[in-house]
Amino acid sequence: MEREHNLVPEDKLWKRFLYRVIYRADTRLGKLFDITLLSLILISTAIIMMESVPQIDKRFHRTFLILEWIISIFFTVEYWMRISVVKNKKNYIFSFFGIIDFLALVPFFLSFFFPVTKYFLIFRMLRMLRVFRIFNLLDFMNDGYLIVRALKHSSRKIYIFLLFLIIFSVIVGSLMFMVEGGRPGFETIPQSIYWAVVTVTTVGYGDVSPITPMGKFFAVILMLAGYSIIAVPTGIVTAEMRNKRQNLEKICDQCGNEDIDDDARYCKQCGKKLA
Repeated sequence: MEREHNLVPEDKLWKRFLYRVIYRADTRLGKLFDITLLSLILISTAIIMMESVPQIDKRFHRTFLILEWIISIFFTVEYWMRISVVKNKKNYIFSFFGIIDFLALVPFFLSFFFPVTKYFLIFRMLRMLRVFRIFNLLDFMNDGYLIVRALKHSSRKIYIFLLFLIIFSVIVGSLMFMVEGGRPGFETIPQSIYWAVVTVTTVGYGDVSPITPMGKFFAVILMLAGYSIIAVPTGIVTAEMRNKRQNLEKICDQCGNEDIDDDARYCKQCGKKLA
């Protein structure tokens, strides 16, 4: 989860105190601070959603504006404190959570010049990931890392599959353009490709449908193919996740090295004896 940063010199006791409150959840004040932070994130998200409803925004616009100012000022001060109490500020600023914290503030200040950007404040929901650290749910976060690693290692297969899907959709769309002969919804090849993509992904908006018997036959084939096509990336990622989970025991618990041979007794990176 969130990388722990080196503390500032011991003579600055107030920074040591703030560090424990902001970065730790093992104290009463630290947990209270984090729960308050999560509550404000939920309130801010609710405000953004309600502001998009004209009737509600018209009635409570001033209240929403005041609350958003208060919450944004709190997050700005909190971000400044997070930077102030760590020795290696660069590590935090460019860490995963540091970037998320920064992105949670930018839309508020941009909205002064571009009002529509205030809706990007919805990115504050990403800060809810801290709930795993606050409530000691790190095992769930490790499962999340497992999914990310599986997606990363299966990315080449998925890219090849997507390329095949694009080619397939272009060919089918072009055929449907010729079969339907420019009928409504198939006036151009791009429109026909749109229909092919909607059909092969089994979305089925229903705004465009073939009329000719041959067009309907192609549609049936495409719909049946869609079920097997959707299963391909799911199978790729699932197989990779299974392999990764089977290899978890081969990860060095000291340095995190995953490149460990099956018959290895020591980690080739740090030299620690493996279990």
